Amino acid sequence: MNILYIHGLNGSLSEEKRTILEKYGTVYSPSIDYESDSNSIENVSRQFVNGDIDIVMGSSMGGFVGYYLSIAFKKPSLLFNPALVSRSVFQRVPNYSNPNRSFMQLVLGAKDEVVDPKDTLKFIGERIAENTDYHISLRQDLAHRIPLDIFEYEVSSFFNQLSTWRPN
Repeated sequence: MNILYIHGLNGSLSEEKRTILEKYGTVYSPSIDYESDSNSIENVSRQFVNGDIDIVMGSSMGGFVGYYLSIAFKKPSLLFNPALVSRSVFQRVPNYSNPNRSFMQLVLGAKDEVVDPKDTLKFIGERIAENTDYHISLRQDLAHRIPLDIFEYEVSSFFNQLSTWRPN
């Protein structure tokens, strides 16, 4: 299984989190400079269009990019505090669509002061009619940064849910 992990603004995938993900497959995590690349979604899409990506994951700004890449690649996704509504840097949003039923799990921190979970829930609520099965974990114990134990738990939960999901 090939996992595409998209890091947040000025971030990277830590070795500890990479080790957790490697239990489930091969991990790809490109370095993205969002401040100088306003086409990061399209550029990452081109980079992995033939890469047989099975899962898309991302956090914060990477969750924003991952949201659209999961639609483009027609693949399940796990997104931590995705910056779907507002971002501190401009990004072009391509017009992707997925006519197939898809699976998307979002992990939102109730204490997040960077990405407001209420805005994210409203964004998802406005897209309920789309062909996506949303699984939303709203965690009262979570702010913007994802501690290792929560990351490990949510990744495990994602793969467990995904194993029983059927795209009828």
